[in-house]
Amino acid sequence: MKENRKSDVVDTHNSDSALGPNMNFATAEAFKLLRTNVSFSLPDEDSCRVIGVTSSIPGEGKTFTSINLAYSIAQTDKKVLLIEGDMRLPTIARITGLAPTPGLSNLLVGLDQKIKVTQLFDGLSVLVSGDVPPNPSELLTSKRMGALIETISEKYDYIIIDLPPVTSVSDTLVVSKYVSGMILVVRQNYVYRTAFAETVR
Repeated sequence: MKENRKSDVVDTHNSDSALGPNMNFATAEAFKLLRTNVSFSLPDEDSCRVIGVTSSIPGEGKTFTSINLAYSIAQTDKKVLLIEGDMRLPTIARITGLAPTPGLSNLLVGLDQKIKVTQLFDGLSVLVSGDVPPNPSELLTSKRMGALIETISEKYDYIIIDLPPVTSVSDTLVVSKYVSGMILVVRQNYVYRTAFAETVR
């Protein structure tokens, strides 16, 4: 990973989790396959592709999937922005060692006017969730959220949004109007079929 010396960038080369370049061969190949499937599902290369990643319940691996899919896409010389859209239980900043604030929530309430992103790996930047707000759903459905997606879409080839589980809160449903497609992460022998069926419905 190449260090970027801009002031809004945090170096995470000490991370020892199975993320990005630390993935083993089998995991890296699985994410390359997912990357290929996404490319075929959303073939329009003339516009930014916005992809939501969610699950039925917590603990299924949606954040792990979001980070590694974003990394895998960035390896193809695409500019990728990963947005930590789970403002209730944010984990991207914690597991990557990034500063948790300011971030998305600060932008949406108008406390920050400039979008501050952090380079996580070459070609992959992250917009963390920011301070935990009392009203995430209202912020995500606001005009500022729509304007934010429109603005950053001009600068990136892909935007990956890590979203909360569908059966827990309504946040993912309100963000769905901004995305080109949605990836549903399912953990085998973990999620109940009733929860999965409700999520798909």
